[in-house]
Amino acid sequence: MTDQAIEQATLEGKPTAASRTTLSHIMTGSDTNLLGTVHGGVIMKLVDDAAGAVAGRHSGGPAVTASMDEMVFLEPVRVGDLVHVKAQVNWTGRSSMEVGVRVLAERWNESTPATQVGSAYLVFAAVDADGKPRIVPPVIPETERDKRRYQEAQIRRTHRLARRRAIKELRDQRAAEGIDD
Repeated sequence: MTDQAIEQATLEGKPTAASRTTLSHIMTGSDTNLLGTVHGGVIMKLVDDAAGAVAGRHSGGPAVTASMDEMVFLEPVRVGDLVHVKAQVNWTGRSSMEVGVRVLAERWNESTPATQVGSAYLVFAAVDADGKPRIVPPVIPETERDKRRYQEAQIRRTHRLARRRAIKELRDQRAAEGIDD
């Protein structure tokens, strides 16, 4: 067993609920795009902010966005909507974490239930003061939903790694053929 594997094995796991968080923000005119709805980039920033807070909480220190695996916009968000961004750690590796995010919106002045308007999966890397990767505690899925999210996160990780390998192989092949693009 490597020193890093031993170090991670000695870290006590944290339950999913330990770092779960919700960030809420009311959308104003300054958040709009040319169509008069909330700009997707505004929602993406809120998603990254909430996911970053969760990753930092879970890892016990700084964590940086490594990738956004998927961002889905289901419905437009409007000025006056109260947006709730709910995030949790779905899966952990040695120094990385997948954070799942659900975006909900409700009218600020109505008592109707919030509806899901988006979702995203982000990968964060825990870093030390020098920006080098550091070990994170394992996540402990608590509910059946958490267990399903953990398993789905493993599938997404497998696909990310396979995609990365396939792209590298293609680029290496093209370079070997003298194709410089």
